[in-house]
Parts: sequence; structure tokens; C-alpha cells
Amino acid sequence: MDIKTLPRTGSKIKLRKVISKQNYTVIAAAAFILVLALWQLLSSSGVVSQIFLPAPALVIEAFINGVKDGSLAADTWVSFSRIIKGFLLATLIGVPLGILVGSFSKIEAFILPLTEFFRYLPVPAFVPLIMVWIGIGENAKVAVILLGILFQLIPMVADNVKSVPSNLINAAYTLGGKSTTVIFKVILPAMLPKLMESLRMIMGWAWTYLVVAELVAANSGLGYNILKAQRFLDTSSIFMGILVIGLLGLITDRAFALLNKVLFRWVEE
Repeated sequence: MDIKTLPRTGSKIKLRKVISKQNYTVIAAAAFILVLALWQLLSSSGVVSQIFLPAPALVIEAFINGVKDGSLAADTWVSFSRIIKGFLLATLIGVPLGILVGSFSKIEAFILPLTEFFRYLPVPAFVPLIMVWIGIGENAKVAVILLGILFQLIPMVADNVKSVPSNLINAAYTLGGKSTTVIFKVILPAMLPKLMESLRMIMGWAWTYLVVAELVAANSGLGYNILKAQRFLDTSSIFMGILVIGLLGLITDRAFALLNKVLFRWVEE
């Protein structure tokens, strides 16, 4: 059957149809409002006890109390500093290793299978070992975050390297470039936009490991306060802590997206 003779469905919904930013914002806002309304309905109607699902007003009250007494700001700063330390360490170790893995087959054969194995190991199971190896201080909490994201980052960076077109690399060799020159002058500049996207995803994963990290004998931080509130069944504080972590994660994600657009305006969306 010829394409021209195919029947038209008349549907206005098309795959990958681009919508305006205004429509996108309206739909996104509607999704949040719908979830909030459903939450309020379940809580206020008694379908779910407020012991287990506190009303949004109680969560807002817990947030306001945390702001007033200064505990929320202090805990946020402590948790944020742990996230940044773990993220920076993972970047300093994982990015160079990922570039080497993506550039040289022998290094890939040596490192990548180990990385693929370690990235499926459950990080919470390492908490007792980390306490034995490092202790219960601040370094142990950073180590949990590092362990959670490092082995995810290495293969992602390697894929970023392999996404660089081979003709660029071959052209550099043809012009007399050495391997180190090709890496720094061709591969690294070409992969930077995708590398930033990989780091953006890794930062998101770092926030998910925060509560696990603050299991390690913590006495401050957002994750610690969630665990402390659990002991007293203070679900409004639990929800408040979860939502603050989610909001901070969203802010850092948007910051990475904005930085990517500013630095790499030439990349097609």
C-alpha cells in the first residue's frame, strides 16, 4: 500500500510533537497540583490516617518550625556539604578513569568489568564495613556517597568518550596528533556537553544516597532528622525532610541544566 493511500486518523496527538514552553509549564504545574490535591484528599477524608499520611498543612508547619529555630538551615548545610564532597571526589576519580576506559581497549578490559560488578553491589550493605574501615566520622558519610555514585559514573563517562565521532579522532591522527593530544584537544572538548549531563545525573543519585550516608552515627543532617523522626512516628517531619531533599535535588539539577546551556550554546537541543 502506498503511503499516500493510508487512511488518516485525524488525531492531533503526534509522537514527539514539540509543545510550547508555556504549555509545558502549565502541564507540569497541573501535575504537581493534582498530586497535592490527591494527598490532601486522602489525608483529610480519613481514607489514610494522618499518623501515616499527615496533611500538607502539618508538613508546612514542620517546615516553618524548622526555619524558625534554625535547625533546618543548619541540617541542610551539613547534608549539602556531604553531597558536594562525595560528588567532587567521585568526579576527580571517575572522570579520568572513564576517559581512559573509553579511549583504550586494554584499560577498558581491566577496569570496566570490575566497575560493572561493583556498581550492582548494595551500598547500604557496606555501611558496617565503612564504619570499621574509616570510623564513624564525617569521612565515613562522604565515603558512602562516593561509593554509591563512583561506579555509576565511570561507565557513563566511558560512553561519553565513545560517542565522539571516529572521523574527528582519525583526522587528528592524520594530522600527526599523539594519543594524549587527541584526548585533550579532540575527545575532551567534544564530550564535554554529554559529560555535563552525566554529572547532572550523578548529582541526582548522590542525593538519593544521603539518608544511607547519614545512617553512619550521624547527629545532624536532613537524613539524620528523618531517621530520628521515624523513631517517634513524627511523619510530618519525615515528609518535610523528604520534600526538602527532593527540592534541593531539583535545584541542583536545574543549576546543572542552566550551566550546560550557558557553556554549550552551540549544542542542538
